[in-house]
Amino acid sequence: MTYFKDIFHTIGTLWEGIRVTFPHLRKGYESRQNHDIEKPNYFEEANKAVTVQYPFQNIPIPDNGRYLLHLEAEDCIVCDKCARICPVDCIDIEGFKATEDLGTTSDGSTKRLHLPVFDIDMAKCCYCGLCTTVCPTECLTMTKVYDASVSDRNDLVYHFGLMTKEEAAAKKAK
Repeated sequence: MTYFKDIFHTIGTLWEGIRVTFPHLRKGYESRQNHDIEKPNYFEEANKAVTVQYPFQNIPIPDNGRYLLHLEAEDCIVCDKCARICPVDCIDIEGFKATEDLGTTSDGSTKRLHLPVFDIDMAKCCYCGLCTTVCPTECLTMTKVYDASVSDRNDLVYHFGLMTKEEAAAKKAK
């Protein structure tokens, strides 16, 4: 007798689940018919479909988000503050003293060191933004690019150095 009782209980709970889920499914289908993520009140609309057809549609991204790092290498004074503050050690910097005048950065800081190596391993990066806040010349910034999918993990290492290994060896020898 408990066998049939369990069957009826199972059918009843299944029906209750369908009764609760079906109105949400219907609302999602109806809202998808006029789904427009370009509306300014997109995030305020209630009962909106959650899925967007990526990459054909993108959700608007906020201006103050933390995404991929970018370096304006010409403005870097090789102070090493970004590499020292990084909690996961994803920034690798090598610099050496210049014998000639390297000029100034866009904010007027004097450049005294060559920058042969400035590598950022975005696979290690935790997107905390600490490196961008300590940069005195503000040459290290976060861009609005967030979808950097690659098939090889080594492609997530970004090289921003200004010299090749041969050029750096020749300048060091000088």
